[in-house]
This record gives sequence, C-alpha cells and structure tokens, in this order.
Amino acid sequence: MLAPERRTRADIFTAVAIAVTVLVAAIVVWARADATGTDSVVASSPAPTVTAATQVPTVLHERWHAADDSSSRALIAGNVAVTGADGTVSGRNPQTGEQLWWYRRDMPLCAVQSQYGSVIATYRDQRGCSQSVMLDAGTGQRKVARSSYMDDDIQVTGDGTYLLALGPERLEMWRSDLVRTLEYGYVDAPVNPNTQPRSGCTLRSAASSSSRLAVLERCPGDTTDRLTVLNPAPKEATDPEEYGSHVLTAPGADAPEVRVIAVSDNKIAVYYPPTAPTATGLGLPARLAVYDGNGNELATHQLAAPWTADTTVTRIGSAVYVFTGDSLISLNTSTLQPVWTVPDALGTPALMAGRLLVPVADALLAVDAGDGATVGRIPVQRSDYTGGVISTAVLGPTVFERRGGVLYALG
Repeated sequence: MLAPERRTRADIFTAVAIAVTVLVAAIVVWARADATGTDSVVASSPAPTVTAATQVPTVLHERWHAADDSSSRALIAGNVAVTGADGTVSGRNPQTGEQLWWYRRDMPLCAVQSQYGSVIATYRDQRGCSQSVMLDAGTGQRKVARSSYMDDDIQVTGDGTYLLALGPERLEMWRSDLVRTLEYGYVDAPVNPNTQPRSGCTLRSAASSSSRLAVLERCPGDTTDRLTVLNPAPKEATDPEEYGSHVLTAPGADAPEVRVIAVSDNKIAVYYPPTAPTATGLGLPARLAVYDGNGNELATHQLAAPWTADTTVTRIGSAVYVFTGDSLISLNTSTLQPVWTVPDALGTPALMAGRLLVPVADALLAVDAGDGATVGRIPVQRSDYTGGVISTAVLGPTVFERRGGVLYALG
C-alpha cells in the first residue's frame, strides 16, 4: 500500500504563486476592459418630443450654454441637444440645458457626431481614435460599439447613409450599426495582402454620398494631388473598389488648399485656390471644379474670392451650403455649381420654419433657401464671442450656436 502524498512547504509556495499570478492577470484584464473607466447614466424615460417651429422668431436671447469642444458643429439628435467635452457626451433638454443622460470614459474624445437618430462618440486609446460607441439619442442607452486601428486624429462626418472616419493615413466607412463597409489607406495588419491600390499616401480630404466616396490624396511619385473615387460599400470591406483615380493636372493642383467640397451620386466638387502669375501667363482666380462619378472633369466655375481654412460644408436634406470663411454659398443639388451667395456670413446655416438662419454680426438672417434673398433679421447679443466660425442648429423653437468650443441655446 502506497503512503499518502504529503504537502511540502515548496508545494504551498508554488500554489500561492499560481494564485497570485492568476489574480494579477485578472486585474490586468479588468483594468484594460472597455467597461472600466466608463460612467453611463441613461435617461429614466425618453426625451420629450419637440414640436417643429411654425415661424421664425423676431428676437432671440441666450438661455443656457455648455462646454462643447469635441465636435465641429452644433449637434442635435432626436429630441436632444448634444455636447461633448472632457471625455463626456451629454444629451440635454434643448430648452433648459439639463443633462438627460451622459456617457463618460477616461479617454480623450476624438469626435462626436449625430446620425440615424443616434449619437456617435469616438475615443482615443493606444491604437489611435479606435473606440467608437453609438448611443440612443433619446435615452443615452448604448446600442453598438466598434474598435479598430485608426489615426490619432480623425474627422467623423455623415452623409445620411454612411459615416466617414477620416485620418491622414487611413479612413473607414461605417454603416448604421457601425459595421465597417470599407477601409482605405494604411492597414495595420492586413488579412489579405496587396488589396490596397496604393501605399504611403497622405489622405488630404474626403467626402461621401450613398454611392460615391471621393478622396483627395498625395501619393509617393505623384507631383500633385490625386482624386480617387471609390465605392463606399464594396463587396469586401478590405478590398477597395475604384471607379477612377486621376492625378490632378489643373493649375494649383499641388496647393495645400485644394480639397473635396461635396459629393453627390454622380458629381464631385473640388476647390482650387488662386494661382500666382507666371512668366508665361496670368494667374487664375479661385475656382470650383466639378467631376463626374469616375473622377473626370466636367466643368469649372470661377469664384469671386478665395475660400479660407475655415471653409465648412453643411448638408440640409439634399441641399449643400458652403461657408467660405466670409460668405455662405448655395450649390445646385444636381450640378454642384454655385447658385447664390449671402455675404458677410459668420458660419453655417440651419433650417427653421422653411427659412435658412444664417449667422452674421449681431444677428441671424432669415434667408429664402430658393434664391438667397434676406427676408428677415433676428438680433442676437453673443456673449464672449471674439470671432471664429459659428455653427447653427435648430430644434423646435430653440436655435443653437456653437462658437468658441461652447454650445449656446437661444430662445
């Protein structure tokens, strides 16, 4: 008969060491988990329904304001106003500013956007702006999330069908459930090698529609920018489908100010800055070039003045409006050529009771969207405003202005 095994002191030390190792590993996993460092407070009930305004107000006063430095425009979603600052995204009562819900992470906020009646927040971790979450606008309830390698700084824009996340080396297109439909540019760990058409390119600007993605990029070996037109949702997200890619040859195509302005189903508008006179000829004024859905140039429209670095594009329904830095220009929805201009604008417009509200000095102009004629002027006293782009939004009877990293509610 064998003698029973007896535990030695070495056995006990080994067991303790294994237990400590397992505990430390569990703590590390917990510390790195997405849920760690997250504070989510949802609304007890959906935000109250807001009724659309039936007329433009004659006077507006500031009612409340809140920090909002993580988005590029005034955001509304569903029945709430949206702000983002210090890692926190908030859904607010549009009339009082009360936080109805909030979502907070101990990571820097890269971008906040609204689309699909939802709020999309993107955070930065060790892989760049890689952590995105979609929140229900009415309650703040987390709907879906995604994680992937991205650049350290990105812009997130929506075209009504897809979301475009653009960085200098890489971009992604996401559908309404944040599933990636396309990756383009630098690939960290490609599953299928050699699927990207080019490598080492810098993505300068991009814009999308439901059927086209236009990318302006500078690639090794190219002396000017290249305009590449892609399918925003190819058969395989990792295998881009090109409709055309052309090195631009127009004068000024090597200037850093060149950028994609707008994309429709079959047209692309690209801004060119003015060119200096040369020994062989006069310089050219600023212009807007229109390309077809394959990247072939169709027309060029001369502009009255150059556009500044503050140029911002706003879509309201199918209409496209460009704030040029000192004026607002409407583009024809089918041809993308300029139609009318409101001079001395301070930012982007919003639609209220059938009129465009355009920010100007000490007021908001009520503008006819058809011809750009001013039909009214609403005085506004802007506190703490020292210049910069004003982004305008409307929710029910409340007008919002985002300026200087702060969202102001006017009523």
